[in-house]
Amino acid sequence: MPGVSGGVTRRDFLKATACGVAISRSAIAQPSRETLYNGIVLPAPWPPVRAEVSAEPQRPPYLISPPRTINIDVGRQLFVDDFLIEDSSLYREFHRASYHAASPVLSPVTEWEHKDPHAIVTGDTPSATAMTFSDGVFFDPSDRLFKMWYMAGYQQQTALAVSTDGIHWDRPSFDVVRGTNVVSTLSRDSGAVWLDAGDREAPYKMTGYDLGTKSLRLQESRDGIHWRTVGTTGPCGDRSTFFKNSFRDVFVFSLRHDDPLRIRTRQYVETRRFASTTWTAGQPVMWTGADSADRARPEMPDTPRQLYNVDAVAYESVLLGLFAIYRGETAQREKPVDLCVAFSRDGFHWSRDFREPFIPVSERQGDWNWANVQSAGGVCVVTGDQLYFYVSGRQGVPGTQLPGACSTGLATLRRDGFASVTDNWPSGAARRIGQAPGLTTRPLVFTGKQMFVNAEIDGDLRVEVLDRSGRVIDGFSADRCAPMRGGGTRLPVAWSGGASLATLAGQAIRFRFVPTHARLYAFWVSQSDRGESAGYLAAGGPGYRTAKDV
Repeated sequence: MPGVSGGVTRRDFLKATACGVAISRSAIAQPSRETLYNGIVLPAPWPPVRAEVSAEPQRPPYLISPPRTINIDVGRQLFVDDFLIEDSSLYREFHRASYHAASPVLSPVTEWEHKDPHAIVTGDTPSATAMTFSDGVFFDPSDRLFKMWYMAGYQQQTALAVSTDGIHWDRPSFDVVRGTNVVSTLSRDSGAVWLDAGDREAPYKMTGYDLGTKSLRLQESRDGIHWRTVGTTGPCGDRSTFFKNSFRDVFVFSLRHDDPLRIRTRQYVETRRFASTTWTAGQPVMWTGADSADRARPEMPDTPRQLYNVDAVAYESVLLGLFAIYRGETAQREKPVDLCVAFSRDGFHWSRDFREPFIPVSERQGDWNWANVQSAGGVCVVTGDQLYFYVSGRQGVPGTQLPGACSTGLATLRRDGFASVTDNWPSGAARRIGQAPGLTTRPLVFTGKQMFVNAEIDGDLRVEVLDRSGRVIDGFSADRCAPMRGGGTRLPVAWSGGASLATLAGQAIRFRFVPTHARLYAFWVSQSDRGESAGYLAAGGPGYRTAKDV
């Protein structure tokens, strides 16, 4: 956020007008030790308690000691880490999202989106705002609309826009502030919204940072328009959000924590009951932060990197996180925060093998996202064969630390396209020597009957099935696999002679993928010939009635 100008900080200004909310106290029930959908057994105590966040990269414990057998019944299986891989001679490549040509898809145009009382007091350049500062973007299956909750006016109000295609957005007129699309008039910093379809009484949840109590307001709604306050959390920093870990049916609060040396890190609280969430000052556990593998910006090589925020969501078989990485700030440009991607298979520990910006700031002065890019609650919407990521973008005011105009943009990625494995090694990459061609998984178990892959194929791709010991199972050899060519995001796998994976259901087997000039993103075994994965669909998407692919 901007610094001091005219002797009045923006937060001091808002705090003077903020209304305090009484804090209720109640014990947070701690979940018992449990075995997850993929075979990972959570350690005790849970969540893990540690004194500090490491300044060095940490490998998740489930990669150091994976389950003896991995259950793959939930979701498309992604190659974003080594969890599934026993042996491989393939090259893994990570991929970035690309900005849609229509970006920004929502820009400040209304009178209420141009409100910036702080700028009037200080004489600063006003920051007209129509941006998701986390907030939330979901596809709502109840009325088949994309819905975007966003900051309307800089740190002013929350508004709701809707869309039929995710690109062109409308501002309906609601009765909260007649003639506007405002749904909450409470002043705010960052906020978060979640569409929890499992709660029929109040499917919409919202948090907003209360400057008076330095905590989060907890609000619920039946329609996403009319909100009621149901509680207040314990103390936290201003850039604190929440999400639902659908794999475990818990709400997770991603809390800003200011470490004396590391500055911005994150703390963690989980609960099954949103409305009664609270904690005492020492209760949240240390969670995650930036580390030595996060690169510095060239103009600020000695500036410590910090973790500005984490938004996350269940996507297929993994928890998908967007890490907002702060790399420093100069007097000439408002914080050039950008987004990196992370993955978790237990909901707490993160794998971050790709450290380049997944969704970067622009380096061209004057662009809508030159100063700052941050994620939206819900993270992404599944739209056909693509993932839609909505992000805030601040244009900045060159020569200052002011945000300038704040808009919402759209970045897209191939479905499952975070990482791929391929036999096409880039020039200069160090190949692994002495390994058989292809990739062999760890022992897996499933209950489905039909295998599918997501792949780009210039040559062909074949799959064979091995037993736990690595011997080819009769009827499932690579030479009997019908070669897949051309590619697609939902390609069926078949073997000649009528061999069916249904005969192997419940047994521990391994898959071996043999690509020839091909790129493999994901695989799964479906209960049907249509290819549903039984995985989670992030913030939903057109064509789905629930947030699961069933």
